[in-house]
Amino acid sequence: MIKSVFPPIRFFGKWTFIVLLISLSIGSTSALFLWLLNQVTTVREQNLWVLIFLPIAGLGIVWWYQRYGGKAQKGNNLLLKEYYHPDDGIPWKMAPMIILTTLATHLFGGSAGREGTAVQYGATLADQIHKIIRLTKKERRVLLLCGIAAGFSSLFGTPLAGALFALEMVQLGRVRWRGMVPVVSSALLANWTCSLYADLHTTYPPLTVFPAWSTQTIVYLALAGLAFGLAAQLFSRTGDLLGHLFKKIKQVLLRPIIGGTLVVGIVFLLQSSRHIGLGIPTILASFEQPLPFYDFFIKIILTTLTLGSGFKGGEVTPLFFIGATLGNALAAVIPLPIALLATTGFVSVFAGCTKTPIACTVMAMELFGWHGGLFFLITCTVSLLISGKYGIYSIQKKRLPGRFIKRIFRS
Repeated sequence: MIKSVFPPIRFFGKWTFIVLLISLSIGSTSALFLWLLNQVTTVREQNLWVLIFLPIAGLGIVWWYQRYGGKAQKGNNLLLKEYYHPDDGIPWKMAPMIILTTLATHLFGGSAGREGTAVQYGATLADQIHKIIRLTKKERRVLLLCGIAAGFSSLFGTPLAGALFALEMVQLGRVRWRGMVPVVSSALLANWTCSLYADLHTTYPPLTVFPAWSTQTIVYLALAGLAFGLAAQLFSRTGDLLGHLFKKIKQVLLRPIIGGTLVVGIVFLLQSSRHIGLGIPTILASFEQPLPFYDFFIKIILTTLTLGSGFKGGEVTPLFFIGATLGNALAAVIPLPIALLATTGFVSVFAGCTKTPIACTVMAMELFGWHGGLFFLITCTVSLLISGKYGIYSIQKKRLPGRFIKRIFRS
């Protein structure tokens, strides 16, 4: 009787320790990263002359990864590979390298995000635990999901979306319930840990204006979702195309010099820094006032140039920018409130590129209000269907969109 009680107690104690360790370490890392990111953004905006050093910064980033990065060069695809086929693990150096190089990209004016950074340091820190605690392959998969969820949730302040993003990211349409409790716990505790340091998350205005439900409203939402899905496909294909073109440059160190020079040239031609970095001020403005209709396209070009030429960072916040500004532009032709179109675009382009529609819907509800859930679900689902099979994670296992829809209705 006593012996039969000990294994469950040991199992519970082991995973309680793991979740606490993951949450405290990754939540604290996110707080530090967010603070540093705010600092370098402020420095850049107050000293825009630093943009001329973007090509040199890119040269340094690529050289560092080529010389010392090893497997860390694979980025998010390495995390997915380790999940599908657990091997030697993720090298610990991935965490400091991605943090420092992302900060350098933002300091000197690259157009990139921060989600890729959070997911990578989250999974990296979590994966180190298997080196001190013996885990099975299934437990290592759960461990990685805990790290991804903790990094995403603590960075954006969206714990439920963070947990769902981790579960959806590895395979569209399949929720692995076995790891749900530790994954959700890690997301909640990591977000709470990050919030203890300071209020570092961006606060978005709640969505308060909604049209009356009707067939016409649903058609308009579907049309918006169609546009968001096409934008997601454009982003993915442009990124693939530019990445392929840069790989044709045999001298690897020339790639960031060319890409960085093009980014700086475009910024100086536009005489505006609105499209570099995270672009948070422009995102916030898109909910309230009309913006130039071409903002989303410029962000696509600058972001794919930045990441395709070897700079580091994420895609998600640029996708927020692309979706919000595209939604803002659609208000001129689709008779829905500008705030509604901007907020649905904010998450729908993201959903189309990452193939995570459930997480994106929940994220929108956490950021803009739970009462808009059905609006967000419609545009995210349509965007997923229109965006096609492939997204920004090249080795992500996916199911056909039709099967995903059948699974929703079956459940």
